[in-house]
Order: sequence, then structure tokens, then C-alpha cells
Amino acid sequence: MSTIGKRIAQKRELAGLNQSELARRLGLTPQSVQKWEAEESTPRGRRLEEIALALSTTTAYLVAGVDGLPPPRSNMEMLEPVSVWDDDTPLEGDEVYVPFLKEVELSAGNGRTSIQESSNRKLRFGRISLRNKGVDPGSARCVTVVGNSMEPILRNGSTVAVDTSNTRIVDGDMYAIDHAGQLRIKQLYRLPGAGLRIRSFNRDEHPDEEYTEAQVRDHEITILGRVFWSGGFH
Repeated sequence: MSTIGKRIAQKRELAGLNQSELARRLGLTPQSVQKWEAEESTPRGRRLEEIALALSTTTAYLVAGVDGLPPPRSNMEMLEPVSVWDDDTPLEGDEVYVPFLKEVELSAGNGRTSIQESSNRKLRFGRISLRNKGVDPGSARCVTVVGNSMEPILRNGSTVAVDTSNTRIVDGDMYAIDHAGQLRIKQLYRLPGAGLRIRSFNRDEHPDEEYTEAQVRDHEITILGRVFWSGGFH
């Protein structure tokens, strides 16, 4: 499984830097970079943002392997939606609409919600770019991140795209989940006995949640798809 340290090493090598050169850019000792790549320590917060900037990538990629904005200068095939559309603006030849998922309050009026597909809110993606990521255009959906639980990687109002055909948990990857009608974006981990750990990046305010297999059913937790792209203004 790819880790933060491995992704730092990967991006450093793609940038043509050795550990000493990356350390110099960050104003640190080479030993600091060595420890990250050896998984002896893990950079967080502002330091992680500085590393992403130095390597022309994003914190979302370093932490979870998720492509995002701004794209690395060395990767011109990064997925980039054109914009949000609420009308019938014609698509370009290689573009497809990717609809948003949203919470909709049930008619019973008891405050419960269900996850439904928006009929008018959508993003445009390149069809070939989606397929290069292994995502069938018909399986792609977008979700707006609400709240601060995934900061600093995903800020309130950011958008992620998910592959609804991919619900198999890879520990540490990000997924969209339906939690009793609440639409959430979280890191997921498998636990023994088909249990589930739900993790936020902002663990100081949002501690881990752990559920047994029975509790996953009782709490109506369903995995909607794996996050493969993130973007938004920061």
C-alpha cells in the first residue's frame, strides 16, 4: 500500500531532486526527509503543505493519493473539471457531465435525509481523462465537502469526485459514504470481523469512529464510492 513517505519519495524523484535538495528547499536537514520516506515520522499541517508546494503536488495526493487542484506542473493529464453548470450549455466533444450527489430531506418531516442525485448541478470532465483514471463516466459522481472534519486536505466547500463502481476498502483511501442519510467524505479502514474505522483528517476535533459489522448495519452505513479527484478554492 502506498503511504505518505512513498508518495513524497515518488514526487521527489519525478522532480529530479535528491533528499538533500528537497531538504534545502524546505529549510530542513536531509535527515528529516529520510525519516519521512522511511515512515519513521509523518509530516502534518503546514509542513505537509510546504512539501506539496515544493514537489508541485497537493496535500490530498500526498496523504491519500487523490488527484486535485492545482495540478502538478509535470502532469498535464490531471483531471480538471471546467466549471459547475446549471443550464444546458453544450458539451465539447470529449466532455461528459458528472452529476452531484446531495442530501434530500424526507417528506415525513422528521429531519431524516436520503442521498439522491441532483437533477441540475453537475461538473464537466474529459471523458478520456476519466478513463485514464480507470473510471467509467457513468459511474462518476461529485460531492461537496461540508464542515472542517477533513481539513487541511479538504476544506469546507471543496468538491470531490467519486467512482461509485469502486467500493472495496483500501485502508487509508478516501470514500463517500451514506451514513443514515448523511453524505460524508472520510478515510476508511477495515477492522477485524468486517468492522469499519471512519477517520477524519482533523482528528483533534473529529476523533476516529469504530463500528463492528453489526453496528455498520444498525447505523445504516453504506460506501458510495472511492474518491479519485478533489478540487476547490483554498
